[in-house]
Amino acid sequence: MTKQHANWSPYDNNGGSVVAIAGADYCVVAADTRMSTGYSILTRGYSKISKLADKAYMASSGFQADVKALQKHLWWWDVGGHEVAIGFFDTKKLEYVMLLYPDDMSIYHFPQIYQHQHNKQMSCPAMAQLLSNTLYFKRFFPYYAFNVLGGLDTEGKGCVFTYDAVGSYERVGYSAQGSGSTLIMPFLDNQLKSPSPLLLPAVDAVTPLSEGEAIDLVKTVFASATERDIYTGDRLEITVLNANGTRTEFMELRKD
Repeated sequence: MTKQHANWSPYDNNGGSVVAIAGADYCVVAADTRMSTGYSILTRGYSKISKLADKAYMASSGFQADVKALQKHLWWWDVGGHEVAIGFFDTKKLEYVMLLYPDDMSIYHFPQIYQHQHNKQMSCPAMAQLLSNTLYFKRFFPYYAFNVLGGLDTEGKGCVFTYDAVGSYERVGYSAQGSGSTLIMPFLDNQLKSPSPLLLPAVDAVTPLSEGEAIDLVKTVFASATERDIYTGDRLEITVLNANGTRTEFMELRKD
């Protein structure tokens, strides 16, 4: 009789797709709200988009338990740079809910530390570097999270940063991650034709689309991906950042 060994993994892939597009004065960050495991749907209303700073939003696919742990590390640190708070990130209220405080109460919100030290809000490029450092720190037991970070830079231009699981990142004009990314990226490449990063002199990576055209394109790519990817669907959440602030739109996707 052949011995069978149980295969256990600390990771799971909860599926879903995320997209970000940067324009001359805006950024669009979008994700579907389906969370799955295997062939089972765990919930149809899970937000994959989180606010890290006023001008920086992160959309994450992969193992959502690791995504929550990553968000916690990005938000709460003590004076020595070690995370000491216990709680969870409420993606609906866009705030961190504390469940347990340490005895010495030496808790700081990391973007607030940055604001006090630099006398300005944390920009999207600064948050991009913080996210890269946080992922790289865990490279030997990485967060199984695949992120895109979108927002506005210090000049008010849209910016998108795309990541692998261990913190390698690049500023691009658009990006997609998740189970539907292999369907979405060829569509975006065809429509947007991003310049090569090897061109000299460097060409601005922002897309030529207007804000409305970018939103319509995002809706189109998700409607298309939902037809072929069983892990993408239910509802589309779109966050738009521009000089006037931030707004959120929703669109229904197929639910089968």
